[in-house]
Amino acid sequence: MPEITFQSQKIYYTVSGAGSALVFIHGFGVDSRFWDAFVSRFQKSHQVICIDMPGAGKSGAISGLTVEGMAQVVRAVVEELHLPGFVLTGHSMGGYVALAYAEKWPESVHALCMFHSQPYPDSEEKKAARLKSMDFVRTNGAAPLVSQLVPALFTPAFVRDNPSLIQQLIGWASAYPVEGVVNALDAMRQRPDRSEVLRNAKYPVLFLIGAEDGAIPAEASKQQTTLPSVSSIHYLEGVAHMGMLEATEKTQGIFSEFLNEIS
Repeated sequence: MPEITFQSQKIYYTVSGAGSALVFIHGFGVDSRFWDAFVSRFQKSHQVICIDMPGAGKSGAISGLTVEGMAQVVRAVVEELHLPGFVLTGHSMGGYVALAYAEKWPESVHALCMFHSQPYPDSEEKKAARLKSMDFVRTNGAAPLVSQLVPALFTPAFVRDNPSLIQQLIGWASAYPVEGVVNALDAMRQRPDRSEVLRNAKYPVLFLIGAEDGAIPAEASKQQTTLPSVSSIHYLEGVAHMGMLEATEKTQGIFSEFLNEIS
């Protein structure tokens, strides 16, 4: 995997295919491998970049890194690749990072995909829960937390029918450094409201929303879709928080149509 150095840590990423660029940012508890099926599909027509965010995958953890700092990591990678513009996709926490990126460097965002994500800050209750999770991980490591977290991101039926995949994801996240997991939780806890980024967007925005997503409040998912001037909105029945795995062909088809519409 190619790498850059950011704040003395190695940041790894993948580059596949050629053509107009697609940049994918993964969410909490996973890494760039999460996008493998999308890479396989879209590298035939595009240059596809997937980044291991700090403290996930092969990338080193960076103490105190905020969502804004994660956006700077994305900026460092795209500058290394000399990308003048691209379609930016963020899943869950990756959506928070994508919005922070778009806030600071909107001129390079040709289109934005909010994949099971939203622009609003944590509620006070959610912030308190994140603090408890941070303390729990410091004491017990990442494995017990992610063993509970990962299955809850899917529908019960998907968990029942795909036990090996669930265990694989748990295995990935269990191997991440404690510092990286704690930093990510704290970065999400501290993130501000970025609804104005969507309201001011000069580019089209694709929303992929799981009808059974328990991680993103339903009202937040609905409310954000009214913000951009140009948007494409898709509610995925029978899908929770992991549509790229729960409904791979469907979500790839929607994404492909979106790319065709904006090309």
